[in-house]
Amino acid sequence: MTTRVPQERSRRRPTRSGVLLSEELIVATALRLIGEHGPEALSVRRLGTALGCDPSALYRYFHGTDDLVLAIADRIIGDAMAGFAPGDDWVAALREMARRVRAGYLAHPRAAAFASYRVTRRQNEIRAVETGIGLLLSAGFGPADATRLYLTFIDTVLSHAAMDAAFQALPRQQRESDHRAWSEVYQGLDPASYPALTSARRELHAMGESSFEEAIDLLLEALRARAPGSRPR
Repeated sequence: MTTRVPQERSRRRPTRSGVLLSEELIVATALRLIGEHGPEALSVRRLGTALGCDPSALYRYFHGTDDLVLAIADRIIGDAMAGFAPGDDWVAALREMARRVRAGYLAHPRAAAFASYRVTRRQNEIRAVETGIGLLLSAGFGPADATRLYLTFIDTVLSHAAMDAAFQALPRQQRESDHRAWSEVYQGLDPASYPALTSARRELHAMGESSFEEAIDLLLEALRARAPGSRPR
């Protein structure tokens, strides 16, 4: 069954309050509700109330909440990739792409938990995949390697982005408590039982920071080294 609503059913319609209903407005309102109340706020009834329309009107635009989730995920990708124009340096372009994806999920941390691992099969995602595989093809990888390596790249990016977003979505008190653990609990461990942690205790504060940048650097260094143009003749 198709995941897209037929075009003739996606006409803009005003709500009871006079607001012009559209797919874009529904997605934006869903993102706002999730940001304020969490993923559990994503229901047709609550959306209808927030939009001032009968909940059944939403089915003119989406088959159900899962279809809406895919649209939300695609909206996050679209916002993250807006204005992205890869240059001649494919490594620099992939690095910027990675940072944009992470920033997109950090902008909507409470939506990242259920959006980051979905396949949206919509235009923003399709354009992003086209761009990523195209960059690896431009590096000299064949189609099979470019596809497989892009999957490795984007899965790494999305995993870190979702984890960072999930941490950002925690209440401030919990985030601060987790940060303090590295400078409090881990500093008082028994050296005889934990010799490695004792030797690195002064550096453990970095464990409370995101490892995103270093992970992407390591991955891109490996990709550059494996690119056909970088191999010795």
